[in-house]
Amino acid sequence: MDGPVVKAAPEAQKRLLDLAELDLLIHRLMHRRRTLPELAEYEETSARLARLATQVIAAETEAGDLAREQAKVESDVESVRARAARDQQRLDSGQVSSPRDLASLQSEIASLKRRQNDLEEVVLEIMERREAADAQVRKLTAERDELSAALDAIAARRDAALAEIDRELEEVRDKRGKVAGEIPPDLLGLYEKLREQYEVGAAMLQHGRCQGCKVVLSIAELNAIRAAAPDEVVRCEECRRILVRTPESGL
Repeated sequence: MDGPVVKAAPEAQKRLLDLAELDLLIHRLMHRRRTLPELAEYEETSARLARLATQVIAAETEAGDLAREQAKVESDVESVRARAARDQQRLDSGQVSSPRDLASLQSEIASLKRRQNDLEEVVLEIMERREAADAQVRKLTAERDELSAALDAIAARRDAALAEIDRELEEVRDKRGKVAGEIPPDLLGLYEKLREQYEVGAAMLQHGRCQGCKVVLSIAELNAIRAAAPDEVVRCEECRRILVRTPESGL
């Protein structure tokens, strides 16, 4: 085996398997935390809610524009109606005696009536468009509010799931700390260095196979391990993890 020789009692080496099991559990919990379905569901729903909020703003803007347009045209209608009423009052009062002025006034009143009719048609058309726009605002707002409530529910489920995982992680890390405290510093230091590379730094040698990389050791490698002292820390030539010898190692 390459590298500096580390010595540790066989029982201390076997404790590495407990440490490795806890590290695997921590790794699985962290993976579960990162890949929690509620995380992706929340992101997807948030994106949908953002798009819907943009649609609501656009619909509200259109409805507001139509309301202002309707108010302007209705104001124009009132202005034309008022002017026609004044002209009609002048006509009815007999103040205009000149045939030419009378004909001009009558023509203007007729023109104003036509203008009023045209503007009222425009008002009706705008009212129809505004009604459709208002209905769209109500529809999109209801969808937004419903989706917002759904997002809150997803967030609650996500937070509850994360809290449960964090609780489990805290328990496992507490156990790990206790196990690590029972392992000699030099052996633990080697394990931690390997763990940074391989997630766990030790594996059982079982029936001639490294349980870390699942590779069957050669006869020469097994003979070298057989010849090693019980307190010598041996490594897998393939994955470089610490190999822990047990009665199941097949030596």
